[in-house]
Amino acid sequence: MRAVFLDFGSVTRGDIDCTRLEQAISPWHYYEDTATEQAIERVKDAEVVVINKALLDRAALSSANRLKLVCIAATGYNNIDLTAAADYNIPVCNVRDYATPSVVEHVFMLILNLSRRFIEYQHLVKNGGWQTSAHFCPLDFGIEELSGKTLGIIGYGMLGKAVAEIAQAFGMQLLIAEHKGQPARPGRTTFDEVISQSDFITLHCPLTDATRNLISQREFELMKPSAYLINTARGGLVNEADLLKSLSSGRIAGAATDVLQNEPPVAGNVLLEYPQPNLIITPHIAWASRESRQRLLDQIAGNIQNFFLNKPFNQIKDALISRHKHDQ
Repeated sequence: MRAVFLDFGSVTRGDIDCTRLEQAISPWHYYEDTATEQAIERVKDAEVVVINKALLDRAALSSANRLKLVCIAATGYNNIDLTAAADYNIPVCNVRDYATPSVVEHVFMLILNLSRRFIEYQHLVKNGGWQTSAHFCPLDFGIEELSGKTLGIIGYGMLGKAVAEIAQAFGMQLLIAEHKGQPARPGRTTFDEVISQSDFITLHCPLTDATRNLISQREFELMKPSAYLINTARGGLVNEADLLKSLSSGRIAGAATDVLQNEPPVAGNVLLEYPQPNLIITPHIAWASRESRQRLLDQIAGNIQNFFLNKPFNQIKDALISRHKHDQ
């Protein structure tokens, strides 16, 4: 059997163990990255193909005459033509819930950096501000506690629930958002109420046609001037121009995002030009702890093993696609 990983460089820099992958199937061919036009040649003789963000379109799938299984090294699957895969009877599987601890820790790292004014105080120390202070404790920047603050969670799947658990340990109050424009079910709060009442808003929903630009000028106008927006989900959930406008005008207190609409932002991005410390941008690393990436590879290996043993293997089916589109 022959297996290829088309963008192995997106998951490792040599710091994770591939033993389980090698045990599941061999030999492997690991490509650092694969452009769309290279995919046809690289998958044509493969029986198993693994992709993270590399694209598999109909042309590539139609040329892969020996292909038995496609494994996505992520939960999202917008980078493969699922209709074409179904037409050629090629099952597709993904990995799920592997990055929860890493993402949740990143969410609260961003929240704490904003609320504790970490960047400003680091700059103050590095620039000699503490050394020349008249007092032992410079109070140049206001610090806020999380205890008693309201956290609005938009997207209440595995990640949203895990964030809620940690938030309660900080003593935060929780608001769980209902789908936008829908009446609230028991245990949920209408979308607009979550936007308007929360001190912090964190996004954990998938990017679909229904959620694209979920947070735009209308939502920023509803937010408290003291509120912060956190996005570790997908860049397209937030209208970046409207976020920049809201930050620049002081409409909201700040924001932190681990994701941008286009990644990497090789052509630039309006948010990257914003100079103030109340916007934190990290380069899509919330998921990327070493432990998380190891779980990712091990789960891919498990999917491959189970597939060849005719056992369940995280196959993406219509019901799953529907659930992910509406799980917000």
